[in-house]
Amino acid sequence: MPPSSLSDRDRQVIWHPYTQHQQADPPVPVVRGEAALLFDDAGNSYIDAISSWWVNIHGHAHPYIAEKIHVQARQLEHVIFTGFTHEPAVQLAERLLAILPGDFEKIFYSDNGSTAVEVALKMAIQYWKNKDQPGRNKILAFRHAYHGDTFGAMSVSGRGLFTEAFQDYLFDVLFIDTPDENNAAELKSFVNSHGNEIACFIYEPLLQAAGGMRMYQAAGLDGLLKTVRENHILCIADEVLTGFGRTGTLFASESVPTKADILCMSKGITGGTMALGATACTREIFDAFLSDDRRRTFFHGHSYTANPIACAAGLASLDLLQKKTCIEQIQAITKKNKNFLNDRLLHAGAEMVLNPRTVGTILAFELTNGQHDYISRIGGFIRQKAMQEGIYLRPLGNTIYIMPPYCITEEQLEKVYRFLLSLPALIGNL
Repeated sequence: MPPSSLSDRDRQVIWHPYTQHQQADPPVPVVRGEAALLFDDAGNSYIDAISSWWVNIHGHAHPYIAEKIHVQARQLEHVIFTGFTHEPAVQLAERLLAILPGDFEKIFYSDNGSTAVEVALKMAIQYWKNKDQPGRNKILAFRHAYHGDTFGAMSVSGRGLFTEAFQDYLFDVLFIDTPDENNAAELKSFVNSHGNEIACFIYEPLLQAAGGMRMYQAAGLDGLLKTVRENHILCIADEVLTGFGRTGTLFASESVPTKADILCMSKGITGGTMALGATACTREIFDAFLSDDRRRTFFHGHSYTANPIACAAGLASLDLLQKKTCIEQIQAITKKNKNFLNDRLLHAGAEMVLNPRTVGTILAFELTNGQHDYISRIGGFIRQKAMQEGIYLRPLGNTIYIMPPYCITEEQLEKVYRFLLSLPALIGNL
């Protein structure tokens, strides 16, 4: 007899990401979303406290974005982006360049965060080749980084669980620690000693998200970037997560005086409605590819590059993001997270809560019991308990975090906070 429920049908035909299907619970069928809520086929609602893998910044099924998508789909759904152009792509590039922190002049579109990073790496590597300096062929990156799951993006990510099966296929990268008050001189010395062989330095400004919501200070990053700049190394800011308001400003790089040459965007770029990636670069990068020699062309592209519907969603999301009310919502969540951390979390089971921290709309901490890695069983336990309370969380091992859509209500956020406060007692019995 054929399976009847959507969950059963799914298990017959679907392979889910980051899922060990030998142990996984049946997937929860989601039938609709509204603002910060997801609804399953049994009518249960869940506060989406992590914005559906960090993409949904304005809430689910936003009517304004949906209408703009509808209008564009009836006018032009797609066109090859070599030799053609269209209004949504040009307008979105114009608006992004107007708000990006730095001297960016060109936008290259792709499909997602990993491809935005791939584009950036290839730009930087070929830049030096086109400049007839092939000796600059190494890449500098942070330990514990995560830049995506394609091979270039994996190569510049921290080595570990996500990459170990592919270790022999990844190219060599120079890894350093994120800067702090103790290692500035050491990092500067390392960069100076390798500077003439490094093509680029890629970094997630202020926050290494998938690496465990590791937060670090803008001042330390700026000092490191100054040294990188002195060695004429190209700087790539991976703002796939940190862009579009997540760290309190539109882009995390706004907090760092030394700006990047290349900047990667995705996730919140369309408000979580469509797949889209974008890589911005300076005029200097672009000019290195201008030549009568066609071999200096940037030979990279995607079938859905600059998809008009996705670009229309991006424009609609920007409309909402730049409204005064949205900026105020971001500021309010930022303030509430700080107050919750200082006034409540630090006093609740303090012996079981490690390193509570917050930046912008993101709050994170570790729990003392449980493995300190992604596959810790405590993460699955907490996810199940949260679902029972009508909240969706997805801990990174024993790292608990929230990253809500900006439309979350005070009551919904308070419900999430209360659940976080219950965790020390909840896990104390494990």
